[in-house]
Amino acid sequence: MSDPTPVFADLREESEQLDLLVAELPEERWVLDTPAPRWTIAHQIAHLHWTDRAALLAVTDEDGFAKVLRTAVTSPDAFVDEAAEEGARLRPADLLARWREGRAALDTALRAAPGGSRFPWFGPPMSAASMATGRLMETWAHGQDVADALGVVRTPTDRLRHVVRIGVRARDFAFGARGLPVPAEEFRVEVTAPSGQVWAYGPPDAAQRVTGPALDLCLLVTQRAHRADLALRAEGPDADRWLDIAQAFAGPPGTGRPPTHPDRSHTAPRGAGRSPGASGPRPDEGTAL
Repeated sequence: MSDPTPVFADLREESEQLDLLVAELPEERWVLDTPAPRWTIAHQIAHLHWTDRAALLAVTDEDGFAKVLRTAVTSPDAFVDEAAEEGARLRPADLLARWREGRAALDTALRAAPGGSRFPWFGPPMSAASMATGRLMETWAHGQDVADALGVVRTPTDRLRHVVRIGVRARDFAFGARGLPVPAEEFRVEVTAPSGQVWAYGPPDAAQRVTGPALDLCLLVTQRAHRADLALRAEGPDADRWLDIAQAFAGPPGTGRPPTHPDRSHTAPRGAGRSPGASGPRPDEGTAL
């Protein structure tokens, strides 16, 4: 069994980097709109806090998590936004303190989890490492929303390897979620990490392939940018189609972000609309893929 410690450390560091973006914000900036319609910076942090708390219950209190799950089942189209709205009504200082406390408790619980354990989630049960990977993906993606609202360009790190891995592994799900036939053969995916290292997935001699910057693939699979605005290249019709529909999260397809320059738009992703705050990973979209 591989050592899950690195992903726990990467999740903590990713959260700390987002914390630095919001820690000194005056209260009036917490209500800045983010790219997710009707979600402010406060909604983004409240969403992350709520999901960390749900993950903590899944790891430490199965009965408590079952209550959360029942609420989600009875209100599947609204519970994410309602939870974010509730948290966004808190004073920013209180919300920030709760988010810090919750993510610290989750870090402790994940590290203490017995090897081989699997925990309930909104999708399939997840290992501690998968739980941490999903939380990192969501923290990075919603952190991008916050950075966009603030006009900040974040420096990418090799923590993105976790997001890339989820996106690649979720290829078949992305096709199936849209009712499209799943390609029979694997793709070769080669992306360049921020450090300059090449991360490669799939057979080296695969007929179809995707290449480009790791950051761009992460923005694509979390639906934080449109394909037309990214330097990703596909070879082969199925690989090309994947770049139109890729998602790193389970759950219904997202509509994604519009291109910066509509006249450069490639084929727009097809799929059902999403709730306003769900412009990307949601807590019910776990990473057991």
